[in-house]
Order: sequence, then structure tokens, then C-alpha cells
Amino acid sequence: MDEDTLMGQVQNRARLSTRADAARAVRSTLETLAERIPAGLADNLAAQLPHEVGENLRRVAADPLHESGERFDRDEFIHRISDRAGVDDPQAAYLARVVFEVIDEAASLVMDTVRGVLPEDLQQLTSAGSSGKLDEP
Repeated sequence: MDEDTLMGQVQNRARLSTRADAARAVRSTLETLAERIPAGLADNLAAQLPHEVGENLRRVAADPLHESGERFDRDEFIHRISDRAGVDDPQAAYLARVVFEVIDEAASLVMDTVRGVLPEDLQQLTSAGSSGKLDEP
């Protein structure tokens, strides 16, 4: 999947008005994911994505001030996306679900590994999909 297709899928599924909104959703979600998973896994996922999209993971994973594999729950994960994207928490959760759905289509094998290192509440977020039900913890 190339970058245009990925961004178009996110924009379409999330019903966003602009490509810039889709790019912000992708960046916010992947930067937050890079904070939560081990740096090597972030690099592996980045390698399976279009270069510009993967840079959202690489940039955070390579930051010497960043602690890879940081421990935080779904609420904090969503709140960080909310802060980065400039949206409220419910919209951030929905955007993350859409981004993960599209990323899963582009890199399903690595996303299975990503899910495996996440706690159950975040596994649910990564697999709920854009139209699926996300159970509250």
C-alpha cells in the first residue's frame, strides 16, 4: 500500500474532510504507538509501511529522550493521541481505531506482533476497526 492509498483510506473511513486531517490522525496514532512498544518493533512496523508514514514511528523510536516500551494504559494512549491531534478523547479513540485498521491491512504480520506486546485493553483498541464495537474496560 502506498502513502496516498493509506492516507485516502484513513480519510475515507474516518470521514475526515482533508488529507491533512488524515495525516494528523496517522501521525498522532503512530507516534503514540512508538512510545508504547519496543523501539525495534517500531522499526519493524515502520519498514512495512510507506516511508513517510513509517517515519512517524522511526522519529519517536530514535529520539534519545524517548523511553521505548513505556507503560501506559488505553486511557493514556487515547489522551496522548487527543493532545497530538487536537481532538477530544472519543474522536481520538475513533481515529486510532481507523488508523490501526488501515495499518493492519498494510502490515498485518507485524501488527500481530505489535498486538502481542500490548496489554489487553490496547489490543482491543488495535483490533476494534472503524465500525466495530470497542468494549469499555
